[in-house]
Amino acid sequence: MTGAGVETRAAAGTGGALLLGVRHHGPGSARAVRAALDEARPDAVLVEGPPEADALVHLAADEGMRPPVALLAHVVDEPGRSAFWPLAEFSPEWVAIRWAVERGVPVRFIDLPAAHSLARADGVDGGGGADEKPGEREEPGRPGEEPGEREEPVAGGAGEDAVRIDPIAVLAETAGYDDPERWWEDVVEHREAGGDALAPFEAVSDAMEALREVYGDGGHGRDLIREAHMRLQLRAAQKEFGPDRVAVVCGAWHVPALRRKATVAADRALLKGLPKVKAEMTWVPWTHRRLSRSSGYGAGIASPGWYGHLFAAADRPVERWMTKVAGLLRDEDRLVSSAHVIEAVRLADTLAAMRGRPLAGLSETTDAVRAVMCEGSDVPLALVHDKLVVGDVLGEVPESAPAVPLQRDLTRAQRRLRLKPEALEREVELDLRKETDAARSTLLHRLRLLGVDWGRPARSRGSTGTFRETWRLRWEPELSVRVAEAGVWGTTVLGAATGKASADAVGAAGLSDVTALAERCLLAELPEALPVVMRVLADRAALDADVGHLAQALPALVRSLRYGDVRGTDTGALGEVALGLAERVFVGLPGACAGLDTDAALEMRGHVDAVHQAVGLLGEFRAGPAEEPPADPGGDGTRGIRARWSSVLRVLARREAVAGVVRGRCVRLLLDGGELADGEVARLMGLALSRGSEPAEGAAWIEGFVGGGPGGGSGGGMLLVHDERLLGLVDDWLSGVSDDAFIDVLPLLRRTFSAYEPGVRRTLGELVRRGTRGAGSVAGGGGVPGFAEQIDAARADAVVPTVRLLLGMAHPHPHPQPPPQPPAQPRGHGQQQPEADTDTETGTNTGTDIGTETGTDTENGDLVGVAG
Repeated sequence: MTGAGVETRAAAGTGGALLLGVRHHGPGSARAVRAALDEARPDAVLVEGPPEADALVHLAADEGMRPPVALLAHVVDEPGRSAFWPLAEFSPEWVAIRWAVERGVPVRFIDLPAAHSLARADGVDGGGGADEKPGEREEPGRPGEEPGEREEPVAGGAGEDAVRIDPIAVLAETAGYDDPERWWEDVVEHREAGGDALAPFEAVSDAMEALREVYGDGGHGRDLIREAHMRLQLRAAQKEFGPDRVAVVCGAWHVPALRRKATVAADRALLKGLPKVKAEMTWVPWTHRRLSRSSGYGAGIASPGWYGHLFAAADRPVERWMTKVAGLLRDEDRLVSSAHVIEAVRLADTLAAMRGRPLAGLSETTDAVRAVMCEGSDVPLALVHDKLVVGDVLGEVPESAPAVPLQRDLTRAQRRLRLKPEALEREVELDLRKETDAARSTLLHRLRLLGVDWGRPARSRGSTGTFRETWRLRWEPELSVRVAEAGVWGTTVLGAATGKASADAVGAAGLSDVTALAERCLLAELPEALPVVMRVLADRAALDADVGHLAQALPALVRSLRYGDVRGTDTGALGEVALGLAERVFVGLPGACAGLDTDAALEMRGHVDAVHQAVGLLGEFRAGPAEEPPADPGGDGTRGIRARWSSVLRVLARREAVAGVVRGRCVRLLLDGGELADGEVARLMGLALSRGSEPAEGAAWIEGFVGGGPGGGSGGGMLLVHDERLLGLVDDWLSGVSDDAFIDVLPLLRRTFSAYEPGVRRTLGELVRRGTRGAGSVAGGGGVPGFAEQIDAARADAVVPTVRLLLGMAHPHPHPQPPPQPPAQPRGHGQQQPEADTDTETGTNTGTDIGTETGTDTENGDLVGVAG
């Protein structure tokens, strides 16, 4: 070391070791560390972190290593018990590691080993006087906390000590600041380079010394054990490299403890009896979003993107930041010019001067961007915060980094299928008819089955076919832990998914869980797991007598058949099970629909809808392209699964013991399928709404009949609009309900009709307002356009030219010529008049769409001809 460095270290009371107290993820601290190391040039660098990572330090110099990254430690036999030590490009620890490996200087981690930390996370008393609870984690933003403290192990409970101080907050309050982040920026981040490189560390160390004299361990009882281990490692390094040839990079909170004189025996006594587990460690990618405390993982900073910019921009950081913001807003089609950038920089500098700050910070630049570039709106400002202040940077680790076999197989699959993990969420459309897209879909489904939710299915836009899938992909750092956990099932994605599916089938709680698993096995293309799932499914289906469970399980099975057809999977065995399941539903459904209360009846209606949809698809599977002819309405319904289902619906529709909402839905399904004539539907509705029926039961029947169909929507409302005979029956019934009964049925009716679209409700209101005829097919009344008794032929004639144009018909069909027009209304120098502007009864051109009987027959016939 230099002479000045030796003098400074001699006063530290640590035998000449260079103690660099930092704030984790602080760009100012990172720059200061680099300057201090350049000046002192130590022979060894000690870094706060788990010693198991010593063997991985050399990978920091690999070209494939790009921060942010994290050290991941996990228990060998229980990968879910894990901990992270994240490092960004602007982390002081990362800067120290890179400085050392680039110069061939040994790097060692001196914190408590992960084997002890993970054992404590399991709830075992750590002994040694530590008073914290298992699984606890530090509050974000503490300058002296080590990266391992900020993790929250998957296993173990969460706990917080009664009192914990934030050193930065105490110092900021002492200096008269109400915002600790602002104080740290002004004192450290915005400090000009130059001068004594070691002076900042001495100042921070003295401040922490004063705080620890007042607060002791500050509520961090675990620090006593960790600092004892650090002192032992420091002594060993000084003995090996020399007392004044070692530099230590650690949280500033720990510097006073490393300076303190303590005997080796006392430190070893604190470490005696610590629990220990077998742990493994590797590097994994990390993200800026996970460095932000606002994202649920407290790593100490709320603006990693901003801090990364401060570290990378050696000069003119405000100007460069405003240029980045302008580029982002321009990419989003915002009008931002160079003049906006200049004015934003001036405003930020002015705000900093008014607030007494040495340089414009994040708050000043944010205010300037909002006022100048976003015109006072927080909407584009939110985009700036998400994309730049926080950021979506995802780090990379080299292939030579240790990894479980499953992770390596996943990496190979990602490379082969060109699916690169990214921190930014993106939407991917997959066409299963293409080999590559089908393989991508299979991989994503297998990962979901393993609990690695890299991709989540989304609703496809513009297509409802089963050959297309839409996925939303986002890689989160925690997924590395999930992959390690899934490694217990196999060394490849296929093998692990097969093992996991087989185990899940045996341990499934209900029949619906097994059917859902069968569907997932087909989507994931697991041929070896499917027979196991099918055996369990057949056994569960044979033993389960609950019709609700059977009805709930059938749709998933039928969907599996569809996906199997698309993916070319043999689903014969699955189809036979589905057919057997359907037969059991048919037999047990009539009895299961009787004696239901309101909630159970609504649930059963949902089951009927689901089974109806499933039967339609199952009939295609059974009959193939040549579907069997529909069953005779009066026959026994044994010629096909659809015919048998229709017979079940008929039984339910006519049985009075069945809940009204179920009976109404069955009538509706038969009507939609063409299995009931209109007159029979009107008869069944009349019986359900007769004065001998309870009003509540009648309202439930209406809800089942005209409520939203299986896919939602307002099909029932349109049914009433186009068949006023049914609307008249509903109107007559409702008019005859007593006042007291009306209050009881009103919630049911409101729930039914409020689901209709506004246009449907308005049309029904108009029809009811002018009056309906329950016995006739068309209601009388008139006066409102579009609601007359007869078709308004003149209004229909008006669309004929447009229809001809859409159909590409150059010449109209031959029809009688209209009478000649009076010369008083010339048009286009003797050109032929458009039919829609001709009133054939009076012989005058009115230019409107209102006609009368004489000319409408011809034009209406023309419209029919065009439509045909």
